[in-house]
Amino acid sequence: MNPTLLTASTLMMLLPNPKRLMLGYLLGALMTSITLGLVIVFSFEGSGAVSTTQNTLSPVATMTLGAIFLTIALVIGKGRDQTAPRRERKKDKGPPRWQQRLSQGTARTTFVIGALLTLPGASYLAGLNRIDKLNYSTAGTVLLVLAFNVVMLALLEVPLLGFVIAPAWTVDAIDRAKASVGSHWRRFAAVALYVLGGLLVIKGLIELLA
Repeated sequence: MNPTLLTASTLMMLLPNPKRLMLGYLLGALMTSITLGLVIVFSFEGSGAVSTTQNTLSPVATMTLGAIFLTIALVIGKGRDQTAPRRERKKDKGPPRWQQRLSQGTARTTFVIGALLTLPGASYLAGLNRIDKLNYSTAGTVLLVLAFNVVMLALLEVPLLGFVIAPAWTVDAIDRAKASVGSHWRRFAAVALYVLGGLLVIKGLIELLA
């Protein structure tokens, strides 16, 4: 579970033209992740660089980040959603300024963002370390790195497949999600942060006890 990717994919699905934005992000993420993944596996094989770097985010830091998410979720969850009359009064004002600017982004913009935000992290480096220890052939190693990236970026690929296989249903589902988030944004944000915070705390405990 990648909190950054989850946040980015969720946000892009709630903006206009999500297909274009998510495709740009995916291409940028694949470019960075696959290129650096292959470089790490083949250029630093046996050097211990992967094993050393994978511990960059310590278990305590992971648990701390999870605790922060849980605290924010608790604060947000105690608030109340806006009432319908108030929402209608604000309806004429249009979306917030940050959303207006972000929604003007192009696939080129999200390509750059995806490339920058998909630099190898601890989990990715740990996966590359396991691939390296399998001692497969060059072709087999390349295929494993590609497959690893496909799984890692599934949060982007699954919605994009929905646009291709069932475009009408996917657009309708996204519209329903927008309406639900708009009226229950506090509940949505709190649940998301509870899940992310809980996962990070569990992950940190596992790393600490391993």
